[in-house]
Amino acid sequence: MILCDIGNTTFHFKISNSSLKLGVEENLDKLPFFVQKIYFISVNTKATQKLLDYYPNAINIKNMIEFQTSYIGMGIDRQVICSAIENGILIDSGSAITVDIVKQYKHKGGFILPGMDAYKEMYPNISKKLRFKFKTDINLDKIPLNTNDAINYAILASIILPILNVQKKYNLPLYFTGGNSKQILKYFNKVELEYDSDLIFHSMKKIIKENKKIKGK
Repeated sequence: MILCDIGNTTFHFKISNSSLKLGVEENLDKLPFFVQKIYFISVNTKATQKLLDYYPNAINIKNMIEFQTSYIGMGIDRQVICSAIENGILIDSGSAITVDIVKQYKHKGGFILPGMDAYKEMYPNISKKLRFKFKTDINLDKIPLNTNDAINYAILASIILPILNVQKKYNLPLYFTGGNSKQILKYFNKVELEYDSDLIFHSMKKIIKENKKIKGK
């Protein structure tokens, strides 16, 4: 079984224990010919068609997902990740940072923050004088006394404090995934947490397995 998560900028393939990423603008001729079935999810219509042009038998698992939420417009990637957890707050840090609350397998709501790379681009776009070096060793209990630390403080506080607030409100464990999550884990050392870089693929496998069981395959 080969899994593919199609995002806004990349095709992310999971092949056994290996990962392969290609930009959505790259030529898929770079990929090997896969004999196994490809199962995928996608938030990118153009890239989806590109994959299907190259692998016509690839299977979109969107209709296999049974996920309870009143949230309107929730991306399939968030649904897949959330369906893996019975109770918890899920933080996916990629091009955007999504935060979702799940209780008894039911989605209670969530919010979206800019990704860290977006923050890094934001300040220099305001002014050349706001160019800075990103770092994650900022003490959030101490007000900064220089511009570089002031910007980093604002970035990290705007990400970390809302997550801590919902964790305190719902008293649920935190589940982190996504390429940039590791950079902020130390700020949550006083609460129960788990990091899984492949959470979306683990959840996809679970969804596919349960669907096959229902259909008796």
